[in-house]
Amino acid sequence: MNAIKKLIIINLILLGITTNAQSLSDLYAEVNPAVVVILTEQKEVVSSGKITKTVTSGGLGSGFMISDTQIVTAAHVVQVAEKVDVQFLDGEIIPAKVISSYSTADVALIELIWPRKNAVVLKMADSDQVKIGEKVFVVGAPYGLGHSLSSGYVSGIIKDKEDQNPFTNSEYIQTDAAINTGNSGGPMINMKGEVIGVVSNILTQSGGFQGIGFASSSNITKDLLFEKKIIWNGTDVIPLTGKIAQIFNLPQESGLLVQRVVKVSPFGVIGVEDGDIEMTINGEKLIVGGDIILSINGVKFENSDQSLLEISKVLGIRGENTPLEIVVFRAGKKVTLGR
Repeated sequence: MNAIKKLIIINLILLGITTNAQSLSDLYAEVNPAVVVILTEQKEVVSSGKITKTVTSGGLGSGFMISDTQIVTAAHVVQVAEKVDVQFLDGEIIPAKVISSYSTADVALIELIWPRKNAVVLKMADSDQVKIGEKVFVVGAPYGLGHSLSSGYVSGIIKDKEDQNPFTNSEYIQTDAAINTGNSGGPMINMKGEVIGVVSNILTQSGGFQGIGFASSSNITKDLLFEKKIIWNGTDVIPLTGKIAQIFNLPQESGLLVQRVVKVSPFGVIGVEDGDIEMTINGEKLIVGGDIILSINGVKFENSDQSLLEISKVLGIRGENTPLEIVVFRAGKKVTLGR
């Protein structure tokens, strides 16, 4: 190969690298205004020795706009938030409320109290078309550093989908793009500038990023938030089954132990109470002292997919004014809450 041919090849390689870098830079500039920082306040139970108290703590996450009022984020960012504020690239802050949230798939939909002027929105792609090895990038607020970019590749796709039951649906895209605290809820974007996933969490032993991150797929997000549309309940619960259920002396085989509840949420408004004492059972930390949910609108909680499916149907057909009745186990007695 003569020197001229070598020079041409080198120039073509450099041109390809430059074009790709410029493309990523252009895409970032295009999508960045649609990415938001989500600031939350929530209750936390803090233990110090034998003293346990409830305090208000701040939370941080990311999200992205899909309309001038609606924002997609991760469920764990807003599920039990007492207050939600959305901060935009230009510094404007608009309060928001939670509309839908699914803890298993870790996706949520929030709505601004008033519309964002000149909103920039992102399109959600068909994640079934995503391929391992595809280049992607993530925009969010890692460690509070708003609107940071990291890039990498799709390294795996993990599916656990039960089409009828939204409580057990999940589908995650695995990536080596750096994801850290604060990235949660931000978009994972393909090289067309479309959202293929909602950033969820990382696999870590140190608390920092170690090369494996996960995002809920755009298809599972669309299915749960816009097709099934179960109304946000504002609670954090843990299933009690088997011997653990017996420890709590439940009047039935299983129940849902309420960890935290947002007072202005549907469950909070009718009087569901959360716990205020932290304890460890079988190596798992639980907040106890609150209600244990036995049934919702006549559907008894049981440790089965069928029970969860029935509960999801009950919640799914609810409108804002539909009656809600919850039977809880409180201080050794059954208590019926409702409106």
